[in-house]
Amino acid sequence: MRVLAVVPARGGSAGVPLKNLALVGGVPLVTRAVRAAQRAGLVDQVVVSTDHAGIAETAREAGAIVVERPEELSGATASSESAVLHALDALGEDPEIVVLVQCTSAFIDPNDLSEAVRKVLDGEADSVVSGLPTHEFLWTAAGGGINHDPAVRQRRQDRDAQFRENGAFYVMRASGLREHGHRFFGEVAVQPVSPKHGVEIDNPEDLELVRALAPFIDEPEPIDVDAVITDFDGVHTDDRAYVDSDGREMVLVSRSDGMGVALLKRSGVKVLVMSTEHNPVVAARARKLGVPVLQGLAEKRTVLRDWLTIEGLDPARVAYVGNDVNDLGPMAEVGWPIATPDAHPRVRAAARVVLTRPGGSGAVRELCDRVVAARPEPPIAEVRTRPRLGPVGIGDLLVGDGEPVYVIGEIGINHNGDLDIARRLIDVAAEAGCQAVKFQKRTPAICVPEEQKSQIRQTPWGEMTYLEYKERTEFGYDEYRQIAKYCDERGLHWFASPWDVPSVEFLEEMDVLVHKVASASIADHELLRALAATGKPIILSTGMSTLSEIDEAVEILGTDRLIMMHATSTYPLPPEEANLRTITTLKERYGVPVGYSGHERGLQISLAAVTLGAVTVERHITLDRTMWGSDHAASLEPAGLEHLVRDIRIIEQAMGDGVKRVFPGEEAPKARLRRVTV
Repeated sequence: MRVLAVVPARGGSAGVPLKNLALVGGVPLVTRAVRAAQRAGLVDQVVVSTDHAGIAETAREAGAIVVERPEELSGATASSESAVLHALDALGEDPEIVVLVQCTSAFIDPNDLSEAVRKVLDGEADSVVSGLPTHEFLWTAAGGGINHDPAVRQRRQDRDAQFRENGAFYVMRASGLREHGHRFFGEVAVQPVSPKHGVEIDNPEDLELVRALAPFIDEPEPIDVDAVITDFDGVHTDDRAYVDSDGREMVLVSRSDGMGVALLKRSGVKVLVMSTEHNPVVAARARKLGVPVLQGLAEKRTVLRDWLTIEGLDPARVAYVGNDVNDLGPMAEVGWPIATPDAHPRVRAAARVVLTRPGGSGAVRELCDRVVAARPEPPIAEVRTRPRLGPVGIGDLLVGDGEPVYVIGEIGINHNGDLDIARRLIDVAAEAGCQAVKFQKRTPAICVPEEQKSQIRQTPWGEMTYLEYKERTEFGYDEYRQIAKYCDERGLHWFASPWDVPSVEFLEEMDVLVHKVASASIADHELLRALAATGKPIILSTGMSTLSEIDEAVEILGTDRLIMMHATSTYPLPPEEANLRTITTLKERYGVPVGYSGHERGLQISLAAVTLGAVTVERHITLDRTMWGSDHAASLEPAGLEHLVRDIRIIEQAMGDGVKRVFPGEEAPKARLRRVTV
């Protein structure tokens, strides 16, 4: 062994009790010292010398060898050199270089430590001390200049840098230490360190300072966990509420959190939201994210324990993110307690990780990215052999098996050419909990058959030709820009079914997230080629189509970003024509996510489609089924859509994971009723 690092870490401390176990960035100071030495490339082994059982256990967990320091070398007057020499004797090691690393420096840069070791190894010095470069003017209490002549005032930039010893680390030849008994001998050099790495902890104020600095100095590391539990207020939000004149509450969230949670679930990490509040805003956001939520909790810690038991999770591999003192209990239960940067000081002090982004500004996304970074990539062979059933990314959401059902409120042409009606239908979809609304886009001069263009129609706007009627109800750039803006404000995706190539170009200019192929267009190969060329995800409806027709469409569209929709194009749809088992047929034949586009009255068939594995459900929506227009009669009114989304989310929770277990609610009746005989 050439280089041995020794970390003296006694249990006593005059300024801060048990200072070496104090948490900074959620990590004990002794662990931080051990990790810095381990990451220094030229250090071969790390030893912690201590008289305290708790410090010893923490050091071992960090991967250090522990040497028990005797009482006579553990007092306040014992020198660090005595601890280092005792460690060398106890280990029976005779390294060429010994490094003294101090726990009181929370931000030791391993590169600085390695450079100091190199200086001794290369013969540039016999002893190296870490120091902060400074151009300070020092004075005596009596007003005399120490490192300057007060009569000749120099500019700071004209002064040579001097170095203030900061106590982070000392590197020395082991033979020289044994010979001289102290750390400074022979040729002494200074290893400059950055001011941000040079703060020493001597008192409680220093400790608070480094805790505040930790989120800005520590390099973010991957967070290797199997589950993430989050508080809501202050984590998903900025901890503020907005109340309108009707008393309705709204909160600010980050849209980037949605994709982060989707990626987390895709990688196999379980997600749960816990809140002491019982608020529809919390439930609505959880529905949008597609994650379970537990609300109105008086005691989060107990509920968390039960949930971990039910899910069979190791608490050490679970993260809990909080921001206030009621999160301290559950944070103490898990291996990865995490805080937002603006959290209560006690919460930050208890955290293993302090995020850099506040709640409502991407805190959840930052956490998700760090968790996903720690997940192993699937083996290439597994990816090649596993049937590809998605998920497919649409904006900030994923659509596919294992993801929340993507509910689409099809406005279609039910807006009757009225932008105000369109906005009201967008409101209906948003308040019901849909993820998207869909329209239809046509170029009437192309789409209306020649023989129908001049036919006279009776409309709410009077008598006109069929072509005039279709042009009257078609939205243009101005209307769709307003629709796009309003959907964004309501947190909804929007897209449309283009019925001709110019409409594809129109929607591309509007930068839609996804394109939908109507059942009527599945054989329009020119249209399909134009859609495939966009590179956007495609949702393909399969109503009134044979498998050979679908095969030809898939050949053009490809399967990489394809979602298929089982549909029967009968308006309204009778139950005997629903043929829901086709969902399974399409999944097995094409290996893509499959959803359901329904035209039935009622909710039962759509809900049954979800139990059969439909990954998305699309239903026409209307303000009133008696309104004028061809699709209103087969559409859902607001209450029906709200019930549909509610029941889909209940079904998702009820489906479970297929693992047979005894749930907490069964324990009491089991103890009371179960009779065991042999």
